[in-house]
Amino acid sequence: MANVVVVGAQWGDEGKGKLVDWLSERADVVCRFQGGHNAGHTLVIDGEVFKLNALPSGVVRGGKLSVIGNGVVLDPWHLVEEIEKIRAQGVEISPETLMIAENTPLILPFHGELDRAREEAASKGTKIGTTGRGIGPAYEDKVGRRSVRVADLADRATLEARIDRALQHHNPLRKGLGIDAIDRDEVIARLGEIAPKILAYAAPVWKVLNEKRKAGKRILFEGAQGSLLDIDFGTYPFVTSSNVIAGQAATGTGIGPGAVDFVLGIVKAYTTRVGEGPFPTELDDADGQRLGERGHEFGTVTGRKRRTGWFDAVLVRQTCQTSGVNGIALTKLDVLDGFETLKICVGYELDGDVLDYLPTAADQQARVRPVYETMDGWSESTEGARSWAELPANAIKYVRRVEELIDCPVALLSTSPEREDTILVTDPFAD
Repeated sequence: MANVVVVGAQWGDEGKGKLVDWLSERADVVCRFQGGHNAGHTLVIDGEVFKLNALPSGVVRGGKLSVIGNGVVLDPWHLVEEIEKIRAQGVEISPETLMIAENTPLILPFHGELDRAREEAASKGTKIGTTGRGIGPAYEDKVGRRSVRVADLADRATLEARIDRALQHHNPLRKGLGIDAIDRDEVIARLGEIAPKILAYAAPVWKVLNEKRKAGKRILFEGAQGSLLDIDFGTYPFVTSSNVIAGQAATGTGIGPGAVDFVLGIVKAYTTRVGEGPFPTELDDADGQRLGERGHEFGTVTGRKRRTGWFDAVLVRQTCQTSGVNGIALTKLDVLDGFETLKICVGYELDGDVLDYLPTAADQQARVRPVYETMDGWSESTEGARSWAELPANAIKYVRRVEELIDCPVALLSTSPEREDTILVTDPFAD
């Protein structure tokens, strides 16, 4: 059976939630492989809205195993709250339906405090635009080998040793930022209270997933954010603190790269981003305002207004290559309904030269100017279309031009938040 990785191919907020939900109905296992609860998926199922942050999208579908992989950083208190919230909406969540990798690092209260203090102290132009939820500092502790991991919650001596090591690093940082020292005993006590609720879901995920694969089960891997926020290949330093691209699905779960059969890149029919950083096609005019309003461009987690702009084929072609995307799911085509003309970025002008990729240097990223190609828009509605025959001719031309420019075919086309309003071109789960 085929296993599928779903990645955002822009700056996030591409509509991954709906597509993952659409695919999860046919998957046996749904895995989160990176990120924290600073990103959200909004699912609309039979008119009911589910907002997920840490939980995999598969939890709202009965009969699926949902997995939080070791590539995630997990806030245990938030997770327990999220589980209760989703249960209150009638979803059954138990150790039979949800599994957490034993080697998953935890986000602790002092991570969020440090995150917010740093952002507040940052000088103009150096703010990253984080959600302040501690995701970055938790990843820092992971690579600094001072994390508390899920398995550590089962042994008091190990837990205390991990906390002591973390405090040796964090307390001097806090002193420099003018924050009180961490109350060691309080942190340990709080972890002791939450431990049974987390350990109930703990398991050797790498082992379970490999067994599922050998048994012929279909596995769906989902990430958070988008590829342009990848710590290595994104618009650094205005990025998230983990690898977002498809290769992380293997290391973030322990299943190995050979298990991935299809990479589906989720791509919005225009471009948005939240937070600071370069955005070559950003619009500060009436067209940008219209895209934001029609697309309801507000963050799932923060409610922050998203920046909007025309479709950037240069960036999407680049992310399709770094993630090895086999096909894209093009979302929110209906937001473009009614525009008389549309623009697509096909290159960048920099110091008199035209580039077909986004340069790595931050100063160059800030200075590139988009080279646009203009296309005729359409007045008819595409909302809810479920076949090519229902699309206006100019909408089809737009989709075909996007395919040409990003050098990647459209596998699915989404025309509304409803999961049924999807045109299937290539089945990612096909053997």
